[in-house]
Amino acid sequence: MPDLLTPRLAGTPYAIDFGAPLGEPALVSPLSPQWRVFKNPVALAIGGVAAVLLEFADARIRTGVWAHSIYPQDPIGRSARTGAAALIGVYGPASVARRVIAGVNRMHAKVGGETPAGEPYRATDPELLDWVSATAVWGFLAAYRRFVAAVGAEEARDYYADGAGIAALYGVVTPLGSDADFDAMLGARLPRFEPHAIVGEFLGIIASGRAAPGVPRRLHRSLARAAVALLPEGVRDRLELGRDWDLSLFDRLALGAMAGAAERRVDPASSPCRASVRLGLPPDFLYRKPAERARLVAAAGLA
Repeated sequence: MPDLLTPRLAGTPYAIDFGAPLGEPALVSPLSPQWRVFKNPVALAIGGVAAVLLEFADARIRTGVWAHSIYPQDPIGRSARTGAAALIGVYGPASVARRVIAGVNRMHAKVGGETPAGEPYRATDPELLDWVSATAVWGFLAAYRRFVAAVGAEEARDYYADGAGIAALYGVVTPLGSDADFDAMLGARLPRFEPHAIVGEFLGIIASGRAAPGVPRRLHRSLARAAVALLPEGVRDRLELGRDWDLSLFDRLALGAMAGAAERRVDPASSPCRASVRLGLPPDFLYRKPAERARLVAAAGLA
């Protein structure tokens, strides 16, 4: 699967060069598990779709996204911008990442209203910001673990810790520190989750193949099913996502092959490779063994 955010971030307004300015650090260290996880576009795609499903389960977020963005008219472009912001937060020059996040925050400050049931919401409500951040951070890691490679307990703790600073820039009050934190946050919100036609419409868009017409449509359906399979226990029932969304043997084999190929493929034009070069590291830095990555970081004076 290609890096959909190269070279102009899929037509988003975030037309930045991850390779410049030379030497400018990112918001997180190149040794962070976030750099390892975010480099795999298959994990990001699956985890990102699962995150949206978890967000759309809440009427306040679902209404805010559908009523105050171009999602109904351009869901693919809207998703691309969300993915672009995530990559910029991890790999982009710190000054650019802060500028992009500030722009997102200004847009969120304008979003507010009432759900169809009359419940008020604002995109800047701490509860909603916390949940949106949690779904993305958890979703990317869960997808990587499920479809790419194992992530140890200590590495997972570092992954969450390294994401806390980025989350704070978005106004998040309670960032995740562990899988248990996500489980607790989910447990508090699960009773209010509900099915809605928009959830099915969103999954239909993902399964249609419109996001990447060059990829066989059957693989897009596999990706949508993988995101549903990633949902924590109880969520799928709440959203009434039936057996049509079960993973097939083909889905498992195809996604495993795609994720494995993406984990090995070095694309010098991709954002992770460009960011590595910006820091004085080889473009294939993230594809080397941990000990060698640590040595290269120390040699570059980044430790």
